[in-house]
Amino acid sequence: MLSKIKSLSESVFPYAVDCYRYLHANPELSFQEFETSLFVQNQLTEIGIPFRAEIGGTGILGKIQGKNPAKRVIALRADMDALPIQEQVELPWKSKNANVMHACGHDAHTACLLAAAKILNSLRNEFEGTILLVFQPGEERSPGGANLMLKDGVFDELEPEIIIGQHVSEDYPTGSMAFRSGSIMASADEIHVSIRGRGGHGAKPHLINDTVLAAAQTLVSLQQVKSRLCPPLTPMVLSFGKLIADGTTNVIPNEVQMSGTFRTYDEIWRKQAKAHIRRIITETCAAYGCNAEIDMPEGYPFLKNDEEITRQAKKFATELVGAENVLEFDQRLTSEDFAFFSQRYPACFYRFGIKGESNADMGRSHTPTFRIDEEALLTGTSELAWLVWKFLQ
Repeated sequence: MLSKIKSLSESVFPYAVDCYRYLHANPELSFQEFETSLFVQNQLTEIGIPFRAEIGGTGILGKIQGKNPAKRVIALRADMDALPIQEQVELPWKSKNANVMHACGHDAHTACLLAAAKILNSLRNEFEGTILLVFQPGEERSPGGANLMLKDGVFDELEPEIIIGQHVSEDYPTGSMAFRSGSIMASADEIHVSIRGRGGHGAKPHLINDTVLAAAQTLVSLQQVKSRLCPPLTPMVLSFGKLIADGTTNVIPNEVQMSGTFRTYDEIWRKQAKAHIRRIITETCAAYGCNAEIDMPEGYPFLKNDEEITRQAKKFATELVGAENVLEFDQRLTSEDFAFFSQRYPACFYRFGIKGESNADMGRSHTPTFRIDEEALLTGTSELAWLVWKFLQ
């Protein structure tokens, strides 16, 4: 079957490229993937795969049933949304939408899942079990499309025993795969703060509450969360990338806004740290006669890969691409809303390399010059098809 799946992957490779180029040229932002969703639905209809649409917004769940459909159920997931970035790569399939770009490879993920679905649907009389195809919106924005699809009952009718997701990586060459078991990506919580006081003339500080100074001291005080309150062996990041004090040289504004992100691998510490963050902001601002409005919506949990499932997936990948092309990636404090799936079902989330000769000078993900080596679509397609085939056995 290995040679057959390799052959089928090569035969659907032009289809994967066509899907990728269409999606890349027509990107849509998180929770606005209306045309993207319709495109996926049309492709599934043409392939002959039944599906449910409008799950958690624009999400889709396709279903491929083999013989004895109840024997085993495995889900494959791809995200569909793009980023608010103006593309700077001149390609015939460059983004047609101003300030919207597939700069994180979600177009490749969706194209690979469609191509793999084509392969697996053609093999449905040769395996036992059911394959669920999850096309998910809104990975790039909280509260996360995975979260919304789960809340909307994506698996209420049929729950997977295993869920598999993949992501492109510019760190690895085309044709390679990278795995890691355990906690692999961090939780992510947004922090939005409005600090308010009585602003006024900068030359009369005794008559005002200095919101700018309160904000500056708050940023400094929050560093205690990592340096003094966090258990020393617990990884975490607390970073603020937005600070708006819209005054002038001699005007202290009535309000200062700041926003940041908090990330960790420990759900117990995550809860404790958010309480510390809230307390430090409130009490520091109060010391300057200001009050703080704090918004910390529930973000993404940490992403965990099942030890045994990942071990097996790595073994199956070795059969497909060779041991020399199967790597191990490092932990990172970036986040992924696939984590919502991994917290509920045994999961494997892996990366496949996209760096080749055609894009040797590309920028990294989330930049205007990001692009993939299209040859990587062959690996992304064949690996999805091969992994699900092996797990169904």
